[in-house]
Amino acid sequence: MSKHHRRLIKRYQVAPGHRIRLRSCDPADTGGRDFAPVGPDTVKERAAAFLEANRAELEKAQELLWASNAYSVLVVLQGMDAAGKDGTIKHVISGVDPQGCEVHGFKPPTPIELNHNFLWRYWDKVPGRGRLGIFNRSYYEEVLVAKVHPEILAAEHLPGGSGRALWESRYEDINGFERHLVRNGTVIVKFFLNVSKAEQKRRLLERVEDRTKHWKFSAADLAERGYWREYMAAYEEMLRATSTEWAPWYVIPADHKYVARALVAAILSGTIGALGLSYPKVTKSAERQLAAARRRLLGGD
Repeated sequence: MSKHHRRLIKRYQVAPGHRIRLRSCDPADTGGRDFAPVGPDTVKERAAAFLEANRAELEKAQELLWASNAYSVLVVLQGMDAAGKDGTIKHVISGVDPQGCEVHGFKPPTPIELNHNFLWRYWDKVPGRGRLGIFNRSYYEEVLVAKVHPEILAAEHLPGGSGRALWESRYEDINGFERHLVRNGTVIVKFFLNVSKAEQKRRLLERVEDRTKHWKFSAADLAERGYWREYMAAYEEMLRATSTEWAPWYVIPADHKYVARALVAAILSGTIGALGLSYPKVTKSAERQLAAARRRLLGGD
């Protein structure tokens, strides 16, 4: 991993066990000197060039991931409505071979899913070896939405009720779940897209006023905006409790979409690059077969 990638990770990673205050994290941060190495003058141009360079790195890293078949990578994306999760996926993963990548979004649990533990429906969506998987929202909704809306928790018919002990047990279960995955070869990278309330308002208004974006608007998004303070408190507690050495959280400034996408691409490509992956070695027998195939092809067959 380059010094540049290490600096980015240090700047945006939530230290394990560290209590974070989101009001101290500037959603409009433009990366400062982190974009400096790519050269152009404006922040947007620097971010675009930075994104493109890291997309190219990510494309190579994903090919090595697929070829080596030793690890899988799970990317978890969380954020308030209109934080830019869909756009981040579209722009960051655009150069990756779709055969080795999968994206999963999760709707409210079905009655069958509610009859199982809260992690049950996520197990078979974890990417297999060699693959890059993205969770657009995830099991973290169970300590966010369910915490803000107690009626959701009531529908799960838990024997232990609610209260702080329940949330601490869920954090513990999530950490254990992720540690199990990491021990078995899944690299987990988690991004919280930190959008400001003012910028969210601007984006929601854009969806209302632009006919081509009407399909993106949901009245539920506006309703959830009324719980902004509760969500920020839930996110702060979640980040404190579940950013671990084996599965860290990154708080990504998201008011400028181009900055958020560039940072996600850089941290993700740097994380995969740090695995030290290489292409599988070819056996002597396979080398002889390749040589024979070359001779046959050059011979005009």
